[in-house]
Amino acid sequence: MSKDTPKGERIAKVIARAGLASRREAERMIEAGRVSVNGKRIDRAALNVTGRDRITVDGRDLAAPEPPRLWLYHKPTGLVTTTRDEQGRATIYDDLPADLPRVMSVGRLDLNSEGLLLLTNDGALKRRLELPSTGWTRKYRVRVNGRPTDETFAPLREGLTLDRETFQPMTVILDRQQGANAWVTVALKEGKNREIRRAMEAVGLAVNRLIRVSYGPFQLGQLKPREVQEIRPRILRDQLGLETADDPAEDKPRRKPARGVRRPKRPAR
Repeated sequence: MSKDTPKGERIAKVIARAGLASRREAERMIEAGRVSVNGKRIDRAALNVTGRDRITVDGRDLAAPEPPRLWLYHKPTGLVTTTRDEQGRATIYDDLPADLPRVMSVGRLDLNSEGLLLLTNDGALKRRLELPSTGWTRKYRVRVNGRPTDETFAPLREGLTLDRETFQPMTVILDRQQGANAWVTVALKEGKNREIRRAMEAVGLAVNRLIRVSYGPFQLGQLKPREVQEIRPRILRDQLGLETADDPAEDKPRRKPARGVRRPKRPAR
C-alpha cells in the first residue's frame, strides 16, 4: 500500500457497517448526492473517512455502527425479498416484526420459494456471507413434477451452462417418489437467480415447491413460517469470528422458546 493512501475506511463501507444500507446501496446514495462529509456534499464513493469525520445522510448524522447481529427468518411463499416492489407485491419487510431494527437480507428467495432467509443489520456481514468464497453450502428440499431417476441429475452434478451462464456442480440426492412428484435434496455453494428451478427445467422437471433448509451452519429447524429468531452473540463469535455485543443471559437455561423468536401477526389480506 502506498504511504500516500489516506487512512480510514471507504465511506460506503462505513455507511454499510452502520446498517443504513448495503455497500452497493450506499454507493448509489453517494452518487445521488445524498451524503455529506464535514458539511460538503460528495458524489463519488472513492473517499476514505475516519471517526473524526462527520457524515450525514439525507441531512441526518450517521449513527455509530452497532455490533453486527444476525437473525433467522422463515420466509413463506408469496413475498418478494426486496425493500419495495415495482408491481406492488407484498415484501418480507411487510411481514417482519415491527420491533426489529433495520435489516438486510443475505441473498434472496424468490416469490414462490420458502424457508430459511438470513437477515442482518450489518452491510459488511451481508456481503461477506453472500460471497461464494465464503464457501457456505445452501441446502434445499425440492419437490419436482415428474418421475426422475438418479441418472436424471447427472448434468446438474457435472455443472450446467444455460443461456451463457455457468452453474457450478450441485449435490443432488433423489429422496423419494410421491405420486406424480418426487422429493429431491439439492446443495450448492452459490445461489444465482432461480438457479435450481432453471437447472431442473433443463433436465425436464418442473419445480412446484422449493424450501431452503440451511445456509452454512444455520438451520431452519423447527422455525415456523413467519417466525424470526436472533442468533446469539456467542454463536456469531464462534462461527464468524465477529466482535459482538455481550449477552449476559446467554449462559442462563431457557425453558421458553429461544430468545429472539417472535410470532408476528399475519398481515391482513
